[in-house]
Amino acid sequence: MSTRSSAYAIDLHTAMRLVETSSDLIVLLDSDGRVVDAAAQGSGLARLDLRAWKGRPWIETVTAETRPKIESSLAEARVGTSARWRQVNHMVPGGEDVPMLYMTVPSQGGGRSEVTWVAFGRDLQPMAALQRRLVEAQQTMERDYWRYREADTRYRHLLHSSHEALLLVDGQSQRVVESNPAAESLPGRQRTPLAGSALPSLFAEGSAEALQSLLAATRTVGKRDAVRLMLADGATPVTVSATLFRQDQLPFLLVRLLLDSPVRASAETSALARLHAVHFSQSADALVYTDAQGRILAVNRAFALMAQLSAEEQARGEMLDRWLGRTGVELSVLVTNLRQRGSVGLFTTTLRGEFGASIDVEISASVLALPDGQRLAFAIRDVSRRLQGEERAPDRVSRSVGELTELVGRVPLKDIVSETTDLIEQLCIEAALQMTQGNRASAAQLLGLSRQSLYVKLNRFGLSGGAATDPDEDRGNEPAGGGNGANGGTPHARAPM
Repeated sequence: MSTRSSAYAIDLHTAMRLVETSSDLIVLLDSDGRVVDAAAQGSGLARLDLRAWKGRPWIETVTAETRPKIESSLAEARVGTSARWRQVNHMVPGGEDVPMLYMTVPSQGGGRSEVTWVAFGRDLQPMAALQRRLVEAQQTMERDYWRYREADTRYRHLLHSSHEALLLVDGQSQRVVESNPAAESLPGRQRTPLAGSALPSLFAEGSAEALQSLLAATRTVGKRDAVRLMLADGATPVTVSATLFRQDQLPFLLVRLLLDSPVRASAETSALARLHAVHFSQSADALVYTDAQGRILAVNRAFALMAQLSAEEQARGEMLDRWLGRTGVELSVLVTNLRQRGSVGLFTTTLRGEFGASIDVEISASVLALPDGQRLAFAIRDVSRRLQGEERAPDRVSRSVGELTELVGRVPLKDIVSETTDLIEQLCIEAALQMTQGNRASAAQLLGLSRQSLYVKLNRFGLSGGAATDPDEDRGNEPAGGGNGANGGTPHARAPM
């Protein structure tokens, strides 16, 4: 016998020993490709029912898309060509497929004459698990990247839309790192950008001592009362305040400069001019500028495209909730939170187009304090194509449907309907509380319930453990537009009760 053929002359005992030394799984096949015997080592392949393979064609143990690889492997073994490794997936009833890497070689001689081929397999499950973790890590990085972009967009929008002059200053070198348009347009300023210039150079020489005292006190205690200083032109007094924060363990100062005698032709016209100065109309996100009640003063092109409008002017004078929100009270809830907190971020809702299209959006908003009143600035981002977050727990409604249908024939229909109604009612209340960040007054308004009715339902479902954030809960006032479930509220916003 030649050296080549003797390399394949193995008996069953030797083949089984090879499992312990070179392979995770060995499959002995007859001339028709049926499994004569199979053996595996370790617990990683315990899910494979190897005893059920005996007598079955080997090709029937793998998934349909990998069967051509088994056929090619056996065909190569029949004609004696060089064997190659091939990846196949074995089916596991009720579980994930098991990936394996096989090489098939002919068997000559040995204790079992019915054995024609021997397939050596390597377990690829550890590699598949590593690949899944790699994909999950990549998706996590993508989500973090989008969060960073969203945070940067909100930061720049709020910074540039502020009517106050704002400077971001390095706490060690006292040099300006970043500034907003209001700071760049300070009286006496040259056309050169502020970034990189020394903060003391913006003020008159007589203000140097007071400025250094302010900065030193801010670095020590974090914040100090504002001081009055004179700008470098020597004729413009300003009120200066500073706040300390740290980034990458380095100190930075947020310096605010408020002109004592600002000159404005119109507060509203000035605010709109500042928004356009930061490419308001060319922003990739939809930007909306409204009065304190939510009536639109200006929108950019991105919002007009989302709302299916032919021109931005069509939105002016309209209430924002004409396009925004799943219900008629979502804008009211958003405005209420803005008045209480000054800013709102990551508020998820929908935006309805003029021709019926609806997309999922995420809103960041802030309050702009102007001399003639408050204005509201909204940044709206389309998130309908965003990567989904981490895997969610199975939906409680879907899980409960199967449990409830099993009661048919054993429990009266009215009892099953009552059980389903309670479940849906509880989920609607939980969703409303999540959307309003625990504000029970806003949640009651969103559901079309009176506050007292909501409290009764919270106690009934055991949801009253968290602290309420209602600003006037102790007074027991009804939210604007609220009513009981039968007579009050917004009909199309009422959850099924």
